[in-house]
Amino acid sequence: MVQSVETMATRPQTGRTALAVRLRRLPSVDELLQDDRLRRLSAEVSRGVVLQAARHVLERLRSEIRRGLAEAELETHLAHLAQEVEGEARELLAVSLRPVINATGVVLHTNLGRAPLDAEAAQHVVGVATQYSNLEFDLVKGGRGRRDVHAAKFLNRMLGAEASIVVNNNAAAVLLVLNSLAEGGEVIVSRGELIEIGESFRIPDIMAKSGAVLREVGTTNRTRTADYARAISARTRALLRVHRSNFELVGFTERPPLEELVRLAHRRRRLLIEDLGSGLLVDLSATGLGAEPVAAASLRAGVDVVTFSGDKLLGGPQAGIITGKKRYVERCRQNPLFRALRVDKMTFAALEATLRHYLSGGLDAIPALRLIRQTAAEVGGRAEALRAELEPALAGRAQLRVIDGESVAGGGSTPGYALPTKLLAIAPQRMSAAELAVRLRRADPPVIARVEAGRVLVDLRTVFEDQQPALAASIAAAFAG
Repeated sequence: MVQSVETMATRPQTGRTALAVRLRRLPSVDELLQDDRLRRLSAEVSRGVVLQAARHVLERLRSEIRRGLAEAELETHLAHLAQEVEGEARELLAVSLRPVINATGVVLHTNLGRAPLDAEAAQHVVGVATQYSNLEFDLVKGGRGRRDVHAAKFLNRMLGAEASIVVNNNAAAVLLVLNSLAEGGEVIVSRGELIEIGESFRIPDIMAKSGAVLREVGTTNRTRTADYARAISARTRALLRVHRSNFELVGFTERPPLEELVRLAHRRRRLLIEDLGSGLLVDLSATGLGAEPVAAASLRAGVDVVTFSGDKLLGGPQAGIITGKKRYVERCRQNPLFRALRVDKMTFAALEATLRHYLSGGLDAIPALRLIRQTAAEVGGRAEALRAELEPALAGRAQLRVIDGESVAGGGSTPGYALPTKLLAIAPQRMSAAELAVRLRRADPPVIARVEAGRVLVDLRTVFEDQQPALAASIAAAFAG
């Protein structure tokens, strides 16, 4: 019997027993939080955050042990547990939405937040956000007011509209208009305008959600006024004209002039609704962007309701604007959906500050318009200066050249049109262009650039002048690292 006990004591541990022994080497959460480093951290950021981080680190380490973590790696983790918890805690508190340097040359870059606000608009947002405001209070009458008035007074005056309201984006604007004015009836749309833009947003899907019935007319490349006329029936509520946004039809094409559609719709006592997409408020054809439609021109032509975005060519915050004849806009406002889709005080603050620049003629104060209106020579001068600054530090590590290139407006606007620009082309010698792009994205602030033909291309059109020193430092550090 004694020999049997001795044999059991000297027998190698089973896998299950060995796993239990390794797991018991981990401290409890309470023991771990007694570490001086974590005591100090708890006083700095709160014990609750450190507790959550400690639990997460220990649970992750338990999972790795169960999957067969090597002994040497386990020893390393045990020696640095407090540091790992601190890193986890600081990661929990870190904000993920950060400013970046946009060196792509895409002015309205959807993935990079589209139109940046000017300092005055941002300051107005801060003032409204950090204090009480008259969002829905009439200062003259001393009673409840409407939040719509803050942007409407600018929009109505600029566009010659009878009424305007604001919702959270242009997709919401189209949805609300169709639901308010055409639910249960048909809406006629050209097949060439049944677009799909980012995140699978499709006009037919929005129409289906609105409760309106899609009636397609014409062909993909050619639709005539007569096609709309033949499709009008007792069920028809409206004709819908849609900006094609992110693509262009070329070749054997035809599209009815807007004025013809207005005459047809009104002669047959139907509404004409126009989705302008990007929402251009001034003519930018002199910049080379082509004949992008201007919102005020549509209203002057007689369109009943126009919708467009606030954060694209308008240059303001994310918003969807509904403008036009008062009786139709008011029906949209009275729709219960409007409350679900309306915007907050910060959006109104940014939008009205941006619109004020239009009325005062200060277009260069709007960043998106200022960037679009830059000439290739202006961009090229900055590119040459950046090249001269970087060349001494990057000698033998990269070839730097300023070359001709193209920028784009982006944001689903002006498809097929580009802006001539100058690019700083960086051809790294000791790493790939893809690796350099990764290092730039990991910089602080992150730098987003283009990679083409083994080179990183930097377009200073979309880099603000006060960002250029940080851009130069990030490029130099990417090579030094």
